[in-house]
Amino acid sequence: MKTILITGSTDGIGKLTALKLAKEGHEVYVHGRSKAKVDSVIAEIKNASNNENIKGFVADFSDLNAVKQMASQIKNNITSIDILINNAGIFKAPLEKTKDGLDIRMAVNYLAPYILTESIVPVLEKGANTRIINLSSAAQSTVKKGILTGVVTINASDAYAQSKLALTMWSFHFAKQHPNITTIAVNPGSLLNTKMAKEAYGQHWSPAEKGVDILYDLAMSEANKNESGKYFDNDKGGFGNAHPDAYDATKMNNLLEITKHLI
Repeated sequence: MKTILITGSTDGIGKLTALKLAKEGHEVYVHGRSKAKVDSVIAEIKNASNNENIKGFVADFSDLNAVKQMASQIKNNITSIDILINNAGIFKAPLEKTKDGLDIRMAVNYLAPYILTESIVPVLEKGANTRIINLSSAAQSTVKKGILTGVVTINASDAYAQSKLALTMWSFHFAKQHPNITTIAVNPGSLLNTKMAKEAYGQHWSPAEKGVDILYDLAMSEANKNESGKYFDNDKGGFGNAHPDAYDATKMNNLLEITKHLI
C-alpha cells in the first residue's frame, strides 16, 4: 500500500486517478480549494472503492500562504508520502491576478507546486521509492520575468504556456537536487475530455482516461522508476524533449532566482 497525494483532485483526471488508486487499496489524499467539494469527493471515492483510507486537504492554490499552510498540515499529519502528483492547474479564470498581484496561471500551475513540493521534501524523502509526477503541457513557452513577477499581463494561453514551462524546468532541476526521488514531468495529452479543456477550448480530442492511464503508469509502473528528470509526451506516447529552455542552465538559474525572491 502506498501513500499518495494528488493535488487538484476534486474533478478531471486528478479525481479519476485518485479513484483508480483508491480501488487498489492505497491511502489517497485528495486536494481541492473548496471544503464542501473535497468532502463530497472523499465520500464518493470511499463509496466507489470500498476504501476508507481516503482523506483530503483544502487550499486555494492562487493564495501562496494557503499553500504554505497546507504544507505544514502535511508535515504534521503524514509521516511519509510515496507518490505526489502535482496535478492542480488553471487555464481560464474569472480573475487574471491573485491577491498578491501575480498572474493566476503562474501562481497555481508553477509557484504553488514549487512551494508545496520543496516544503514537504522531508516527508517525501521518507517514502518508499518516492515518485513525483508534475503535470506539464504540450503548450510551453519561454518564461518572461514580467509574467513570473506579475508586472506584465498577457492572455491566458500565453501565461498558461509559460507557467507549464516553468514547472517543467523546475521539475528537471528538482530531479538533479534529489537523486533519491524519481521526478517526471508529463504532458498527459492535449485537449482531454476535462472541465479545463472544455472551458478553455470548448472541445476535446481524447478521453480523460488517456491522461489517467499515463499518470497511473508513471507513478506506479516499475518500468518508469529510473526515468527521473525526464519529460513524457503523451501526445507522442513516449519520453521526449521538452522546450529547449528546460535544458538551458542560465535560464534555469534565472527562473530559480526570481522564484526564490518571489517566495
